[in-house]
Amino acid sequence: MRHLSVDIETFSSVGIKKAGLYKYVQSPDFQILLFAYSLDESPVQIIDLMQGEKIPQEIINLIFSTDTIKHAYNAPFEWYCLSKYFNLSDENRINWLQQWQCTMLHGLYCGYTAGLAATAIALGLPEDKRKMSIGSALIRTFCIPCKPTKNNGNRTRTLPQHEPEKWNLFKDYCKQDVVTEMEIEKKLSNFLVPEQEQKLWRLDQQINSYGVAVDRKLIEGALYCNEIIENELTQEATNISGLENPNSIQQLSKWLKKETGEEITDLRKDTVKELINTVDDKAKRMLEIRQELSKTSIKKYTAMNEAVCIDGRIRGLLQFYGANRTGRWAGRLVQVQNLPRNYLETLSLARQLVKNKKIGALKIIYESIPDTLSQLIRTAFIPSEGNIFVDADFSAIEARVIAWLADEQWRLDVFKSHGKIYEASASQMFGIPIEKIKKGNPEYALRQKGKVAELALGYQGGSGALIAMGALNMGLAEEELPEIVNRWRSTNKRIVSLWYAVESTVLEVMHTGRPMGIKNLIFARECDIQNEQDFLTITLPSGRKLFYVKPFLQNNEWGKETLCYKGMNQTTKKWETIYAYGGKIVENITQAIARDCLAENIRKLSSAGYKIVFHVHDEVIIDCPKEYADLDQVCQIMGQPIPWAPGLPLKADGFKAEFFKKD
Repeated sequence: MRHLSVDIETFSSVGIKKAGLYKYVQSPDFQILLFAYSLDESPVQIIDLMQGEKIPQEIINLIFSTDTIKHAYNAPFEWYCLSKYFNLSDENRINWLQQWQCTMLHGLYCGYTAGLAATAIALGLPEDKRKMSIGSALIRTFCIPCKPTKNNGNRTRTLPQHEPEKWNLFKDYCKQDVVTEMEIEKKLSNFLVPEQEQKLWRLDQQINSYGVAVDRKLIEGALYCNEIIENELTQEATNISGLENPNSIQQLSKWLKKETGEEITDLRKDTVKELINTVDDKAKRMLEIRQELSKTSIKKYTAMNEAVCIDGRIRGLLQFYGANRTGRWAGRLVQVQNLPRNYLETLSLARQLVKNKKIGALKIIYESIPDTLSQLIRTAFIPSEGNIFVDADFSAIEARVIAWLADEQWRLDVFKSHGKIYEASASQMFGIPIEKIKKGNPEYALRQKGKVAELALGYQGGSGALIAMGALNMGLAEEELPEIVNRWRSTNKRIVSLWYAVESTVLEVMHTGRPMGIKNLIFARECDIQNEQDFLTITLPSGRKLFYVKPFLQNNEWGKETLCYKGMNQTTKKWETIYAYGGKIVENITQAIARDCLAENIRKLSSAGYKIVFHVHDEVIIDCPKEYADLDQVCQIMGQPIPWAPGLPLKADGFKAEFFKKD
């Protein structure tokens, strides 16, 4: 096999960050400016397409040769842009995808972060192998429209002849990206992405490029209704307070302090919710308006409106390996992973009223229009014309996986039978027959304790984890939380043992350098001295590995020896040292196996002919002709045993609908 590493620079009047790759490329003025390439690690060549140069025919032949692997950092960009450049049909574009590999995926698989520049720094590449820092400024100059001014001759775009020195620098920048991409690939060359993951990545690109339809009339109506209501609420707030800008946190905080005599520390969602019940009428109404105006739903509608392509579909909703510790997908553009829930029983009526902009009727029927719009955001995703959605998701997948890993038999028995884990957990914790924990009985109050314990305590969490999961908001008292922790742990001794077994295994492997296997997992220290790579790896039952970069042991704040590694801090968003412990590693493993279960079923469902348009956590959304919308078959496929996870009890439930919703 030959290897062709490529990087391109492009122009489009569509903003890629908000609209996404597909709408960006589908813009009529989309253009490839520069094409840089290296064949089999030879010196990088640059083709200046803006200056009349053409890609050599021999390189074009290699671009489409099945004997040549095409490499790029964030390869979907190059693949889709070049598909447009070469005018490939949909079928040929998907077939061509089989020849591509993504170096960003390679880095993410090995535990590194996303982004060419950030990955180069994390890998410790020398300065001459890193991405040029001037790139962002050059992209702003040549890749997006410019504002017409008297000084630039009222032009709307900067061409090479306008800034020849910068253009030459831009060509160097494009070439350097190929150098950096190849160096990353070289550094990780002894830790390859498994072929099953490469195939899944290609399937993910197919799903992303097909996209999902959205109800543009609903989006238009929601934006209209929101503008009217927002203006009305803002005017009401101005009338009450006399503030010039009642949306200003600073102005509103000062007004509330004057009105109530209380110091207002912040106006976050939770703070406002608590304050509302402690203040008088005027202040209460101002806080209620604040709540209404802070609904995030309108941002989702705006995001949809900006990302929808000309054919009414949004593409590129999911990022493959977006969570690089576990390999889970991450949301993009509209962030489908955190859409508001819906509770309305009259979703169809509410949708129709919003689409027809019937604000008066909405006010009469629904208490809060912003809340109604928030609940309708899911329903903006619709099937293709004449089709229906089949929506199916795994039931309590993480709870099932950790029970299987730990061999916690009573939990496995629950999942193989009735599946009521919250009731069963409460029954085990408090010694109450599960038959009594049902609505109408006083024992039903224990279900809440079982639920919060299940959600918070599986990964070595304590009282703090219960509070973070909302235990106090559920009516539990802080003083009873330690007892809940103790009861849960005493009834899940094998899971507790799993935390400590994983932790001791990690420490043993780090001390001895010898691989160890427990619970269908293999822990190992893997190094490539020549390329300065050092990992702690965990091989999952599926054969996929989890990577912990540059691991070392260090005493934590309690003086206990613990695993440390380099990773992206999700709070600071910086590449830094991260401390791990048994429960946290078990969480990584559990979520990774749950992800592999989803991946396995995405493959199965696709092979069975089902068109998956997107998926959320452990839920798949299928766009299907009504006559083939067989929910039972979909759930049956998802509930089948997985060969690499014998004994793992899987179950899927779902529904059919004419729009996306939370059933």
